[in-house]
Amino acid sequence: METQLDPSKDDLPLMANTSHMLMKHYVLDLDVDFKSQIIEGSIVLFFETGSSCRKVGSSVERACHPRSDETFKIQAFELCHIPVTNASACSSKTGYNDFAVCGKGEKDTSDKNGNHSNRAQASGISSSKKCCDIENHGSEDFLLVLDCCDLCVLKVEEVDVAAVPGIEKFTRSAKLTEGSEELGNLRNQIVHELVTLPADRWEEQLYYYTCCSQAPGCGELLFTTSTWSLEIRKAGIRIPRDFPRAIRICYKTKPEGRSVTWTTDQSGRPCVYTMGSPLNNRALFPCQEPPVAMSTWQATVRAATGFVVLMSGENSAEPIQLQEGIFSWNYYVTMPMPASTFTIAVGCWIEVKRESLATEVMTNDVISLPFSKADFRLVEGGCGHLESPCRFQNPGATSQPVIPHRVFAPWCLKDLCAEILLELIPQCLSAAHATLGTHPFSRLDVLIVPSNFSSLGMASPHIIFLSQSVLPGGSHLCGTRLCHEIAHAWFGLAIGARDWTEEWISEGFATHLEDVFWAAAQQLPCHEAREQQELKALLRWRRLRDEVQNSEEELQVLRPKKENTGETSESGASIIKHGLKAEKIFMQVHYLKGNFLLRSLARRIGEATYFTFLRKFVQKFHGQLILSQDFLYMLLEDIPEQKGYGLSVESIFQNWLDTSGIPKPLLEESRTWKEGRLAQQVTAEVAKWIQVNRRAKKGSKRKRGQDEVAFQKEFQSKIMSRLCTALHRHLLPDQLVLLLESLLEEKTLCPRTLQCLEKTYRLQEQDAEVRHRWCELVVKHKYAAGYSAVEKFLWEDQAMGVYLYGELMVNEDAKQQELAHKCFAAAREQMDMSSAKVVAEMLF
Repeated sequence: METQLDPSKDDLPLMANTSHMLMKHYVLDLDVDFKSQIIEGSIVLFFETGSSCRKVGSSVERACHPRSDETFKIQAFELCHIPVTNASACSSKTGYNDFAVCGKGEKDTSDKNGNHSNRAQASGISSSKKCCDIENHGSEDFLLVLDCCDLCVLKVEEVDVAAVPGIEKFTRSAKLTEGSEELGNLRNQIVHELVTLPADRWEEQLYYYTCCSQAPGCGELLFTTSTWSLEIRKAGIRIPRDFPRAIRICYKTKPEGRSVTWTTDQSGRPCVYTMGSPLNNRALFPCQEPPVAMSTWQATVRAATGFVVLMSGENSAEPIQLQEGIFSWNYYVTMPMPASTFTIAVGCWIEVKRESLATEVMTNDVISLPFSKADFRLVEGGCGHLESPCRFQNPGATSQPVIPHRVFAPWCLKDLCAEILLELIPQCLSAAHATLGTHPFSRLDVLIVPSNFSSLGMASPHIIFLSQSVLPGGSHLCGTRLCHEIAHAWFGLAIGARDWTEEWISEGFATHLEDVFWAAAQQLPCHEAREQQELKALLRWRRLRDEVQNSEEELQVLRPKKENTGETSESGASIIKHGLKAEKIFMQVHYLKGNFLLRSLARRIGEATYFTFLRKFVQKFHGQLILSQDFLYMLLEDIPEQKGYGLSVESIFQNWLDTSGIPKPLLEESRTWKEGRLAQQVTAEVAKWIQVNRRAKKGSKRKRGQDEVAFQKEFQSKIMSRLCTALHRHLLPDQLVLLLESLLEEKTLCPRTLQCLEKTYRLQEQDAEVRHRWCELVVKHKYAAGYSAVEKFLWEDQAMGVYLYGELMVNEDAKQQELAHKCFAAAREQMDMSSAKVVAEMLF
């Protein structure tokens, strides 16, 4: 595996040595302080030894010692003072003044025994000399490496799980002994027994996780922090097998930390939330970021009165008042998932509720599809995932089309959410169940996040974030985006990519299923669903074509590591190429090419056969991590007749996944989409507008000498009358998008044409996708009367407005450039960091 970090390419390191120690559960205990914009508290981590260390004899020592060629070091260490005080459990409310806060540039404050190291390290991931050689403690101590950045680590200690009352049931020893080595082994044995409890004892397991997390410390551990990692060791411990399996880390976030954003909601109230940063959660808590570190979790979060804490959790937490002005919220998850899937949002959210039961009764109707079976049987032969409670083995869950759900939003958006979301959610959930069967998660919260959110939506276990941009303009954009995020419950969460570079496994499937779910949610007849999906395919084809023409080739490959996909270093560490590249988060290639691959397979195999297979695939692989070949091999094995048509895993890799540009099979298929009925209607409308524009130009030249005001009134009256007669039908939102995109290809549209276009389709009242194209037309043709619409879009629809800044600058028009700088100045402070970086590069 390549171990060099290239700063010029914005590569993202995954530092955790998961092959040596594997996180199985974590317990968060946090306080949220909006005045300081800091989250402070502790995390208790429970480990098992990793795959490379489950050996015997001397092979364990060879496999698990940090070796010079496997050690990853990045940039200079931050200095951390490790206090030599009592080992009691840390709390965000007590004792922090006893600890020296870590920070770059501080002097070495280690005591004479050398409790920490502050040696500078070379920038970039590279081999280093005996990284475990800390001060005078020897060079053979094992190092636990966690992913961590933008955090201030205050203290690391071993947790005395043996002190928990009743814990004896998890020991095989007759009695607890006083010897430190024997007691250390006993603690590790307790943790091993606890993390391996069978699924039917999950409540007992959760109870003892809580008790253990509150147990006192039994010795501080030595640690150092670097730009990307937290390294922990215990003096004299040479192999992972003997390393403490339960450790507590006391820490606090930094206001500039990149895992969460502190901002205000649309009602002007403070809030904080995880926004899907490329860093994921390593700036929220120390963790193991590689997907293979699938763990369960629980969290206690305290916040002031008036704030609501939403989180990835199986339970709908109710606040508990601890003292005047402080409430506590508790969540837990029993399905093992990567730490990157954890999400939290704290704000003055309002729960949006139905005013009557009428809607609820209506939405309990079950949606059926032409290719769906009436029953979804339980998994035969058991599940293949880690031991955990499983909804796929629960008869009640398999027959539940709509899971319990809640909607939260800022106060000012409450009515709009009640009008749009409350009706859509059960329809989309039922459609998803009709397509794929059992919902992987038992409940769902939907939150409308602040306007600085950099995407239209983000799915996490039990919670979906939606941008406010999906709400205006009817149900189409909101419904399709909701379906996309619901699809992630199966692909992206319940089934995840083993290698982060295979984003298409998550986004390609969600994009493809979005269309299927939305057609079912609307209960469209088959021919209408097919027509709308062909129109959507045409729009996506145009988007993919443009993106391929305007992006780096290496960013267009869906399986960039090719035959090395899924490989890591011996320690488990790896590098995500271009993982920090700001532009990458706005690219759609993994969504689009992935969708077209799946669409092509479904068309070739037949939709009924394809979705029958897809349900089998979900049944087999839920709760697991996969690579592309896992899906493709099972598909071809399940449908062997396809091999006779030249369809093979190798050909799919070659044509779709391992190369840049437009896949050859897609070039052939795309020619048919322009001939669809809905696309042809748009073509006819475009022709009429081109004719209108020509007449407007001629009329302007003829009447140049006449009174301009009188002419404008006459012209507008005639054109509007003509258009009302000519425009024979209401256009669907996707048809409007195609219409505006087609008109963007025209060299010039005169102001009167643009004015008439806006009024004819009421473009300011349409959804954000339509309004975005309208803003592009305004900018291209320097339509000054529309600049207010552009300004409003750049403020309210930040998730979609990034590249409008570039278009405002490229025209080299003084007024447009002034508008771009004005809008950026107003939004920059609240803007998502990646978005702000991209826009700043455009403007400056």
